[in-house]
Amino acid sequence: MTTTVDTTVVDSPARWELLRALGAVVLTPPPASTSLCEALELPVQTGVEHTDAFVLTAPPHAAIHLGPEGQLGGEGLDRVAGFWRALGLSAPTDADHLGTLLMLYAELGEAERGANQERTRTQVRTARAALFHEHVDSWAPGYLTAVAGLGIASVAEWAVLTAQVLAAERVELGPPALLPLALRVAPAGPRGADSFDETLDALVSPVRSGMILTHRDLLAGAARAGVGVRRGERRFALRAMLTQDADATLGWLAEHALTWAGRHRGERAPESTSASSWWSARAAQTAQTLAELRRDAAETR
Repeated sequence: MTTTVDTTVVDSPARWELLRALGAVVLTPPPASTSLCEALELPVQTGVEHTDAFVLTAPPHAAIHLGPEGQLGGEGLDRVAGFWRALGLSAPTDADHLGTLLMLYAELGEAERGANQERTRTQVRTARAALFHEHVDSWAPGYLTAVAGLGIASVAEWAVLTAQVLAAERVELGPPALLPLALRVAPAGPRGADSFDETLDALVSPVRSGMILTHRDLLAGAARAGVGVRRGERRFALRAMLTQDADATLGWLAEHALTWAGRHRGERAPESTSASSWWSARAAQTAQTLAELRRDAAETR
């Protein structure tokens, strides 16, 4: 049975311990995370399940989702590391890992709660809100939706509970004044005038395409399109699929992008945010572009 969380925000040590534990579960490979899962009343993850979800299929790094390259490191990691330095902290090598970010968020929450002066409390709250809106809520809801759909029950329950907890934090903090910086400066999504390589680059970058494309998705898409999937990184596999049957693959990709447009609209129900609207619009635009590419290719034939 899926664990649920009371969305009523309680300013208590238990709130921050819950966030810290959720972060530690995704950050810590089994069997070290066994006691954490048991404390959270979540199914205990096996080493195979943890590696499959968080290492091979859906690594929980902000850089992959918010960086223009759609890969580890780069501009996405640099932006998060800059936040750590702004707090006067040394950025760890996994500064953009969701587990690390949740644990830092819990630390700030505890510091805010324990502050003796109102000025200090306000400053820490401002930092906590910035961390949440800029580096967690800007990408984690979509990521958690993807993880919940991987078909790994133990991991899915963690993702659902984490999404519930973040929804409660979103309500407590209120909406941000501005769209997260990573979304404001995001490069354009795929366009009809792009080259083949430029299109591939955009499709495997969530912030450019608006959708998350995992190896599991590619396997499902290949089955739908009736093509084979080559081993290797996603861009290579996608290139092979399009080379084999561009019409069928483009059709599936357009459907996948449209599905993600709906997921982004619904993932934060009943409240709507500027970030979720941005992601939904980006995925919808990608679906439209892919449909146009498919139509143009058919007319050329």
